Amino acid sequence: MTTLAGVEARAATGPTRGSRVVMYVLNDCRTDVRVLREAKTLADAGFDVTVVARPTDITATVGDSEQRDGFRIERVPISIRPARQLILALLRSPGHLSPAVTTWLRRPGGGSARGRLESAMVAALAVLSIPITLPLFVLAMGFRPAARRSATLAGLARGLGVVARWRLSYLAWARSAALAGGRAEVHHGHDLRGLAAACLAQRQFGGRLVYDSHEYFTETGGMARQQRWAKRYVARLERRFAGGGDALVTVNATLASLLKERLRLPRTVVVRNCPPRQEPAAERPERLRSALGLAAGDPLVLYHGGFLADRGLPEAIGAMAEPGLETAHLALLGWGEEEDRLRRLAEAPALAGRVHLLPAVPPAELLEWVASADVSIMVNQPRTLNERLSTPNKLFESLAAGVPVVSSDFPERRRIVIDDPDGPLGAVCDPTDPTAIADALRSILGLEPAAAADLRARCARAARERYSWESQVPALLATYRAATGRDW
Repeated sequence: MTTLAGVEARAATGPTRGSRVVMYVLNDCRTDVRVLREAKTLADAGFDVTVVARPTDITATVGDSEQRDGFRIERVPISIRPARQLILALLRSPGHLSPAVTTWLRRPGGGSARGRLESAMVAALAVLSIPITLPLFVLAMGFRPAARRSATLAGLARGLGVVARWRLSYLAWARSAALAGGRAEVHHGHDLRGLAAACLAQRQFGGRLVYDSHEYFTETGGMARQQRWAKRYVARLERRFAGGGDALVTVNATLASLLKERLRLPRTVVVRNCPPRQEPAAERPERLRSALGLAAGDPLVLYHGGFLADRGLPEAIGAMAEPGLETAHLALLGWGEEEDRLRRLAEAPALAGRVHLLPAVPPAELLEWVASADVSIMVNQPRTLNERLSTPNKLFESLAAGVPVVSSDFPERRRIVIDDPDGPLGAVCDPTDPTAIADALRSILGLEPAAAADLRARCARAARERYSWESQVPALLATYRAATGRDW
């Protein structure tokens, strides 16, 4: 188990092995394939690798550790003081305040003199926060006036929530994670929250700093919809933490160019999120069709991944009702916050039971499921810069399984799907238009058997030759050879 006392003792003694790399990532690192592949690659190359992550249960107060594929994962809990938990609950929404207060009152030592003093301070904080919490309470009760003032207050509260999470939660974990990581020749931060921990570790113990940016962080998910001042706050954090960095590793050339201009790190390399090289299967797997009870000749379109906003799933479902796709089926393989909405859309009479939701499968089995499909669909919506820049894992996983893709017509994706030497490897389309999506699907599903087999073979060949993990390893290892003092 990982405790704070154990972390401090290990930090004081430091490691005994050379060429040590510590990676930091603020998730449980059980299915984060990019982190796991990079860690294994470095371990195979002779580095002593530790990944510092967090427990699966984010409320856990005790961490755990795991040995996997030649490297170690240390999971450090996110330790937030009770008073800080109350502040976060206040800024999140009034509905989260009651359970936070209950937890606070039941905490050990709450009846002591110090506990009473802390309670008095929190009570004073609650009174001072009324100008923020009262408008939030009104909004939470369903009052949504069109007045600009209410929208401003709601936006202010969301922005303050971003600042509070960084100051009270993410940085608290980063400090503990840095102690757990200890001394290393290279501190490797995955995304901005991991970078914070890597930066603190470098400042305390020395060594090189590598920033592995999986996305354009200030334009991801909810961050993209924050007020500009909150996004600027996070952008300043990124520049500050990356300021002492030695290298930037990211996922495609466009993102590399944008981040290089912003952060100005000495070295920038692209390491794509590709799966390991696959040998062609003797027979095409049918796991997906078997799970759905479909016949071998039924056209099958697959989406696999998170059921999240901006992934274009309602638009993909809408495309299945277009003329010419009456016999085709769409399988949605994954999970996420949009699941209930997608189930309701799938029940539309025009779809006649041809849209199916299935739970996610283990990463080791994923490509076998993907290979069952005729087309893999990924029509992310162009609402945020991060979506327009994205080259998702599912793109390379589909090609590795020999499955052509229908993708949003974004520049980085077009370079792969259309402009590849073996291309086209599918089709690109306007992701906002279900008719355009349906046209792209028909262009692949309508191929004659020989042409379809040729397309699948070209996808698999492109994956083996250019979009495999093995093809990405040289750039990663070159960065690390340089970071450890050779050829930097």
